[in-house]
Amino acid sequence: MLAENLRRARAERGLSLSELSRRSKIGKATLSQLEAGAGNPTIETVFSLSRALEVPISDLLDNERPNGLTVVRAADVEVLSGAAVDLRPLRGIESGDAIVEVYDQQVRTDSRQDSLGHVGTEHTIVQAGRLGVRVDGREVELGPGDYVGFDGLLPHSYTALDGPVRSVLLLQYRADQRLHSAKAGPACLAETP
Repeated sequence: MLAENLRRARAERGLSLSELSRRSKIGKATLSQLEAGAGNPTIETVFSLSRALEVPISDLLDNERPNGLTVVRAADVEVLSGAAVDLRPLRGIESGDAIVEVYDQQVRTDSRQDSLGHVGTEHTIVQAGRLGVRVDGREVELGPGDYVGFDGLLPHSYTALDGPVRSVLLLQYRADQRLHSAKAGPACLAETP
């Protein structure tokens, strides 16, 4: 699904592979492989593409919008892994002008997941363990039941402080940031510092 969605998003924005490579800091060869369906992207790659194309992550990974009763079995969901984090996409929820993606997030012991930033607002609720969160130079420590929220465009990182951390990650977007939105065109793709 990533290959099809990536090609479509790039075409809708009128971007060449070279321009997307420059904006995402991902090599042209890697982008070409991803568009051909031959790559296995990491969290870092998908978040970089989300940032460069200014679309929700779920728009790159899936098109299905489930209705009615939704059950997501852990064994049925492909895990998106990064340097320190494993994400399982659970559900995308649309309500009015807002979209919220729900992820099961696990941060591995003795590792840090860095992000240069991406579109949307990031919300994390710790379920188990102690999580170090750094956002734009500010650091906080969270325990079970604690919450943090911040602008996803800011550079940020997650660190498991003394063992693995289990948390719920919510990514919140505006509806006009959707890949399939009529409003999402070249004018929406402003460079962010």
